[in-house]
Amino acid sequence: MTLTGRYVHAWESYWGDTPDTPGEAIWDSDPSLTAAPHLELFAPHIDAALPVVDVGCGNGTQTRYLARHFSRAVGVDLSHAAVAHARRADTAHAVEFRQLDAADPAAVRELHKRLGDSNVYLRAVIHQSEPPDRPLIAAAVAELVGQRGRAFVVELTAEAKTVLRELMREPGGPPPKLARVFAHGLKPAEAQDREVPDLLRASGLTVLADGRTALAETEFRADGTRIELPAQWLIVGRTG
Repeated sequence: MTLTGRYVHAWESYWGDTPDTPGEAIWDSDPSLTAAPHLELFAPHIDAALPVVDVGCGNGTQTRYLARHFSRAVGVDLSHAAVAHARRADTAHAVEFRQLDAADPAAVRELHKRLGDSNVYLRAVIHQSEPPDRPLIAAAVAELVGQRGRAFVVELTAEAKTVLRELMREPGGPPPKLARVFAHGLKPAEAQDREVPDLLRASGLTVLADGRTALAETEFRADGTRIELPAQWLIVGRTG
């Protein structure tokens, strides 16, 4: 089995074992804590008349929010099980959800051909991808934005890995939703901080804005405080 093959199996297994109940995935936070503040940063840089593609959409919570602010919304995910979750939750049929491997250049080119230049939302995908796939995912972002689109990329930082280690060592054991991530062989916060902007630049994109943030999770510490994982955000696109 290839590296990508193991990665596909892990995600299918994870989403296959995840109930439809909102918030069951540790990263399935309410859009008011996630896509909404991200869109505030993103909005000054985009043409909202272009479609938005949520790459690594999972069960589509953030995609459904983004659909209210763009002319067209498409959510894509590697996992068939995740796409099935997303379609069941989209009772208003506001989003087109489809299975797509962002590390498959031919599939990404076909999507760009169909949609034209698009805005891209990429939340916490590169950091937990297999190393050989990370340049391909960055290239997928570049392909989808084309000349006119922009991408909002937010990824966990190395500091997040320290937080995760501390949570796994808590006296009462790790929070259940976090334990389930590792039980399925997923590996968060594996990319180095500089790797993400370097990969995007190597794909021909310019960093137009960047900053630090934290990704709110749906799990809580033993003292009742919400888990927030340190992250970096970047807005990228082609210039000139």
